[in-house]
Amino acid sequence: MTAFTINGRAVEVAAEPDTPLLWVIRDTLKLTGTKYGCGIAACGACIVHVDGEPMPSCQTPLEMVAGRQVTTIEGLSPDSSHPLQKAWIAEQVPQCGYCQSGQIMRAAGLLASNPRPSREEIVAHMDGNLCRCGTYDRIVSAIERAAQEG
Repeated sequence: MTAFTINGRAVEVAAEPDTPLLWVIRDTLKLTGTKYGCGIAACGACIVHVDGEPMPSCQTPLEMVAGRQVTTIEGLSPDSSHPLQKAWIAEQVPQCGYCQSGQIMRAAGLLASNPRPSREEIVAHMDGNLCRCGTYDRIVSAIERAAQEG
């Protein structure tokens, strides 16, 4: 059993220690907002926070989160009122929407460490997240809006 906290709730999971956290989140805990993209930590669709730091859950073994705090998109805010979530809607960021939870979670990590990033800092920080629909300009605009309004 591996014990950790997810979205403020203590859990114990019976899975092999090397099981990717992504599959524990989606299949065992039934939190499906975190998406599978590539499986090699190259696209950012599976980003969650571990002790406040953005991490690719597809390459994070379960044993690494033992005793730690994990936050998924479902835990970012209970009612979707996080400044980034509101800015995402205001800037009409999503098209297909598949990558958006990972995008928002990476952006939330940036704003937690740098509440007023420059456009260049935003672009550099978000470089590891891919959007096949190409909404990069709207993603940057939404992060800028959240930084101003947050």
